[in-house]
Amino acid sequence: MPKNPTVAVLTLGCKLNQSDSETIARRLIGAGVRVVDRPQRGADAFVINTCSVTHVADRKARHLVRLARRLSPDAEIILTGCYAETAPEGIAQTIGADAVVANDGKASIPDRLLARLSERGDPAAGCASHLREGLRTRAFVKIQEGCNELCSFCIVPYTRGREVSVPIETVVREVQSREAEGVLEVVLTGTQLGNYGRDLGWSEQGPRLLLQALLEQTSVPRIRMSSVQAQDISEELLSLWRDSRLCPHFHLPLQSGSDPVLERMRRRYTSDEYRRAVDTIRAHVLDVAITTDVIAGFPGETDEDFERTYSLCRDIGFAAMHSFPYSRRPHTGAERMDRQLPVEVRRQRMERLLDLGRAAAATFRQSFIGRTMDVLWEEKTAGFWHGLTGNYMRVQTANEEDIANRLTPTRLTSLDDDNVIGKVDTAVVAGM
Repeated sequence: MPKNPTVAVLTLGCKLNQSDSETIARRLIGAGVRVVDRPQRGADAFVINTCSVTHVADRKARHLVRLARRLSPDAEIILTGCYAETAPEGIAQTIGADAVVANDGKASIPDRLLARLSERGDPAAGCASHLREGLRTRAFVKIQEGCNELCSFCIVPYTRGREVSVPIETVVREVQSREAEGVLEVVLTGTQLGNYGRDLGWSEQGPRLLLQALLEQTSVPRIRMSSVQAQDISEELLSLWRDSRLCPHFHLPLQSGSDPVLERMRRRYTSDEYRRAVDTIRAHVLDVAITTDVIAGFPGETDEDFERTYSLCRDIGFAAMHSFPYSRRPHTGAERMDRQLPVEVRRQRMERLLDLGRAAAATFRQSFIGRTMDVLWEEKTAGFWHGLTGNYMRVQTANEEDIANRLTPTRLTSLDDDNVIGKVDTAVVAGM
């Protein structure tokens, strides 16, 4: 009897990539393939779904391919994602991949692998897998792809193309399918969620119309937006958060707190407009977490520009900050700008932002200690269960019961590094 082949689907980068990887994994699982989401020695194949937003992301992609080849010399290795769009010609042979598949070819990957694996023994149907359990807790649902904004630092319009929205009825059907599988949270992903529906000829109400449809036509307990821009925030949109199924979490990229830098970045807001967006969110959404991205050392960023960014981040008090040094990317406007800053300057500024971000995150989490909040438990590692609150705090607890994929009231008792320590309501667990 042929063995069930194992495919490792490895994902770098954004939640849009996670959605693409889940789609590939579901197709393989449906054909009886065992799918894992970590590098595994002896795997029959690897799908490495990459990012290219920085040169560090490129390096991670190359490292993963080489690691996969060391772990499984005879495996079929497919490199896909944004690095597949930007990598030099002949990169597959250089780093040991068998094929490079562009973003618009991702849908063909499962059939390609199944055909290749059939040469080693046809997969047997019904095989369980580690990733199937992970998929049952949270699902990443793509609602939009591509970007028309052309920010001067960003390579994504080159790697993902122009904006294309998934019709509302298609999104609703997918969420209903994930709900039928037992998923308790869906994360709506895309490159530019705030522009959802514009390519379909709609006004700027696309995100609100989609959320209304999901609230009316599905019953999944949690719906989370992966990222929106400051210019997308409106009182009409935020009014939907009266429904507690919408997670009180907004990832609102800042990039810079200096108006001259924002203008050179071609962002569509000023620092004051960003502040107003944050204030509007906090006025409408209880217990909200606002997280952000910040670039340190954009070309021409002066000491004064950076201090404006630092001060704005300090004043806002983000729940989490993703800070990274500017990375010169091909096919972008910033690549050709004068006054590229030394690497050491970028690094020093990033370190200051990272320290600020850690302190702000700890302050945010500390403000919830003593509260009872619902936590969606995902997995158990090293003796502790790990899960997320609706406002995106990571919680861990020691519990003897199997609470995977359960949404339970949990008392938040203390902090431990990046985690909040919680105590699950045992009466609720016993009654499940």
